[in-house]
Amino acid sequence: MPTSPERIRRRVNVRTPEVMERVQAEVANHYQSSIVEKVRARGGSLSIGNTTIRLAQQFGFCYGVERAIDLAYASRRVFPENRVFLIGEIIHNPEVNRQLEEMKIVSLPWRAMNEQYDELGEDDVVIVPAFGAPLSFMDKVESRGCHIVDTTCGDVMKVWKRVRGFAKDGITSIIHGKADHEETRATASRAAGDDGKGHYLIVLTLADIDYVCDYLEKGGDPAAFRERFRGGAMSEGFDPDHHLARIGVANQTTMLKSETEEIQRRVREAIVRRDGSDANFSVFDTICGATQERQDALFDLLKEPLDLLLVVGGYNSSNTTHLVEIGEKELPTFFIRSAECLVSVGEILHYDIHRKEEVGGRTHLLATGEDVLVGITAGASCPNNLIEDTILKIFELRGIPADAVRAA
Repeated sequence: MPTSPERIRRRVNVRTPEVMERVQAEVANHYQSSIVEKVRARGGSLSIGNTTIRLAQQFGFCYGVERAIDLAYASRRVFPENRVFLIGEIIHNPEVNRQLEEMKIVSLPWRAMNEQYDELGEDDVVIVPAFGAPLSFMDKVESRGCHIVDTTCGDVMKVWKRVRGFAKDGITSIIHGKADHEETRATASRAAGDDGKGHYLIVLTLADIDYVCDYLEKGGDPAAFRERFRGGAMSEGFDPDHHLARIGVANQTTMLKSETEEIQRRVREAIVRRDGSDANFSVFDTICGATQERQDALFDLLKEPLDLLLVVGGYNSSNTTHLVEIGEKELPTFFIRSAECLVSVGEILHYDIHRKEEVGGRTHLLATGEDVLVGITAGASCPNNLIEDTILKIFELRGIPADAVRAA
């Protein structure tokens, strides 16, 4: 990656004290919630009449997300007259991205560069999202001489350091993640190494890793292997007969922790069976702390009696999707983007993670007149104001006005 002094100089620090004081007040005004804080202070539970809300102990914005949003807001304050662009979305939450659009921060395509990147200039500001961006995008933006505000999460950069090390040592990275996710694409570009000659393979499911492990032990048809992992899930020139000799496992930081650990276990055992030892296996725990905390908090919440679970967040949020996976194994679970999805006591619009579309959902679980216990959690990219809206809407559907909830 180019590292000339001029390119380094164009990376700007917008976190000056006077700017951040104003920015943090704006962010708090947009996204904080007094009701959520009140419920948290009561141990995460709020009961009015025959309706009880129980919040997970950990949910919503993590530090990395808060930092990314602060930096995006600060970019507009520091450069009030400049064009400000963002590679893709700052985080996976439509409410947050809508606020940035209102600030005239323009989203650039992130799956492939287009002519907009060629039109960037030295007066333009480009924000790198919390997920990071592939090296090819960074090289392009730097070559245009733009001011760069990098909000990449520190946990993501730790993964990059690890996979770069794998590439330097001739180790192929197996990345547990979604091949079309911004973070995984950014990580894969680093797994190719600084010289571009390193190799990676992206796996999503346990069925994927079982296929890989079977190939590790028994060999197979390399053409069939490449066909299975086509579409950006492997590095250019990947040859399973050569590039699976030494393996290092990493992951998209927002994956389901238990599944990542199972993938690590299966790969290690396959290599031991093939080689007689795990000398050709390397692993690094790259699930971010906030993801773990939210998953663990949901497991704790599910130990309590609940009638249904609402998971609030952007439908394209990976860490939120995994919370849904956890919940739906235990009880009726509805993945909603906002309180607007709570149409009535008998209908909840929600995202079906298996069909990958928003669907209508008939339910009797919020029916007026019956006791109901509703669990609520949210991914690391969901602001508290959306949780507050959800709480108020539940009570409203149950015949309890917002003033009564605020006064409780």
